[in-house]
Amino acid sequence: MTFKLAVPILGFDNMKEVELHKIDEIFMKMKAVGEEHISFTLINPFVLREYDFEVPERTRALLEIDEHSNILILNIVLIQNPIEHSVVNFIGPVLFNTDNSKAAQIILQDTDIYGVAEKISNFLKK
Repeated sequence: MTFKLAVPILGFDNMKEVELHKIDEIFMKMKAVGEEHISFTLINPFVLREYDFEVPERTRALLEIDEHSNILILNIVLIQNPIEHSVVNFIGPVLFNTDNSKAAQIILQDTDIYGVAEKISNFLKK
């Protein structure tokens, strides 16, 4: 599915559209449309931890989010080998409104709740 970015991905201001492809039940790939070398691996944060935040009103308006909207929330992950060493960015979730194909990244202000970058191994059962 293709999404128009209402708010750019941090550091990628020229990226206007992305394609989202499912890898499996946990991971997805986000590729920049027209930029074959720009892609991100995303993860469903809810499989790792409890994850809750308020979407800023400005972002709600840009994505046209209301109480009936279908929103997909994913986080960018830096893949490492082994996979347990991969790092998840919890303070910069990407929101996808699957009803109107608009997306935006938000930056959470409270870094005390969610670390900037946390290893996936921190959430695996020992």
